[in-house]
Amino acid sequence: MAAESRVNPAQVKKAVAALAKHLEKVKAEGKTQLFEEDGDGDYYSVMLSTRRVPQKGSNKLVPVKIPNPLLNPDKTEICLIVKDHQGEGHKEAKKKVADMEACGVAKVLGISKLRNNYKPHEAKRQLCDSYDLFCADARVLPILPKLLGKSFFKKKKQPVPVDLTKKDWAAQIRKAAAATYAHVGAGTCIHVKVGTSGMEVTKVAENAIAAIDNLVQHVPRKWSNVQSIYMKTNESVALPVYNALPDPDEEKAAREEEAERKAEKIAAREKWRAEMEAERINTEAPPAKKKAKK
Repeated sequence: MAAESRVNPAQVKKAVAALAKHLEKVKAEGKTQLFEEDGDGDYYSVMLSTRRVPQKGSNKLVPVKIPNPLLNPDKTEICLIVKDHQGEGHKEAKKKVADMEACGVAKVLGISKLRNNYKPHEAKRQLCDSYDLFCADARVLPILPKLLGKSFFKKKKQPVPVDLTKKDWAAQIRKAAAATYAHVGAGTCIHVKVGTSGMEVTKVAENAIAAIDNLVQHVPRKWSNVQSIYMKTNESVALPVYNALPDPDEEKAAREEEAERKAEKIAAREKWRAEMEAERINTEAPPAKKKAKK
């Protein structure tokens, strides 16, 4: 059972309303986004800061459920990256997508074509800009960072994993398109988009409240490890919606937990060294002499 939220919904709605006014003012003044490479259009985002640095970072996207999808299912263009062998899997995937009900897939791209046709940086950048969302067979996800390059990660458009071992591909893709995704790195800040400039303020607020509650479930020690939560647009200031008070008991518990994990790592390392040393001794030991037969 999820822990009760510590964020005041009224504070979130107030922050979204203030950011909406800011976007209207920027639009009225004719200002454009300074850093186009940071994203496509204006987004509302939630930024969650944790008390402690995570034990290990990751570039994986964390799916976060929201009540109002950021992508319009009727207008979204999705690129589906599939597993193939010399183009064979790619042909089968294209046929399957053509036969299934509409789910937004505008292009099916096999790993072979991705590897051969998108080697130059400019080709990768154009591919990144050509589609609203990239989905990929979960089985090929580990090899994609090298093939796609930095553009996808810089624009936070790395492919979303889908399970193509299941029969209903359309359901898997629609589910992926309906969620938003948190970018959990090696630092203390977690970022997730919760709305677009074209959405109603009330829907953005609903998304933000839901995203915060769902995102906290992916944080080690849940709310105890949440230091602060902010909301912002691409280039606005960050508006606080939650700040945790100093908690001596939590700090003590966190230090004890870190000490315990450190001790476990040291013990595991020492055990590994002992096993390696025992293996070395056994390898170097001279073979036992056979007793001479009488």
